[in-house]
Amino acid sequence: MDKRKRLGRSFFSITVLAIGLLCSALYQAVHVFDDKSRVIRKIPTTHKVVAITIDDGPHYKTTPEILRVLKEKQVKATFFVLGANAEAHPEIVAQAVADGHEIASHAYSHRRLNRLTAAEVAEEFARLETVLQPVAPKPTLFRPPDGAYNDGIVALARDRGYTTVLWSVDTGDWRQGPVDLVVKAVLEHVQPGSIILMHDGQYPLPTPQAMPIIIDKLQALGYQLVTVSELLQYYEVAR
Repeated sequence: MDKRKRLGRSFFSITVLAIGLLCSALYQAVHVFDDKSRVIRKIPTTHKVVAITIDDGPHYKTTPEILRVLKEKQVKATFFVLGANAEAHPEIVAQAVADGHEIASHAYSHRRLNRLTAAEVAEEFARLETVLQPVAPKPTLFRPPDGAYNDGIVALARDRGYTTVLWSVDTGDWRQGPVDLVVKAVLEHVQPGSIILMHDGQYPLPTPQAMPIIIDKLQALGYQLVTVSELLQYYEVAR
């Protein structure tokens, strides 16, 4: 009888441990992917790696300034470009590619895709791909304008070969506020695996001035700055 009780207690303990490990894994997954739609916001990792992402460009003034900063700091970033802006300034996209940066899709225009029909969303993807074809590899990452999406948009993106990526740290640079607030937003919220959101689609923006400060401070904290595709390689399954 005592032996059966001991076996029962052991089985109960093992079951509780297994459930705990499963819950931990699910917790990690929810913080990396939105439920059902598999939208990446950050990467679970113990490595101090983060990705800077830049939306809405290229802009003929802001983007070259950012490219100069990144080249000086020897840092690679991921640019989520708008097709309409890339169509107006293909030479800037080509320069970003030549500098080793990652080019990703932000659709053709900046319309909220969750308000469009499936055919209109598909056209947004197709027009951007056509614009980028002469100057950049076909993107594999996609970020919906304003972060507005639904499961249908994510499924369509996946069918076209895209992984949908949002962000975990919003710098608020699009508000055109002071540089120190942009820097503060990053330093207060950055974690290993963070995806940092910045912008280059208008002028003026505090982004070109804030970026070198952010890079220096993150590196001083021991962070390595990588592209989003490189960041995905650091994904760690909870144990």
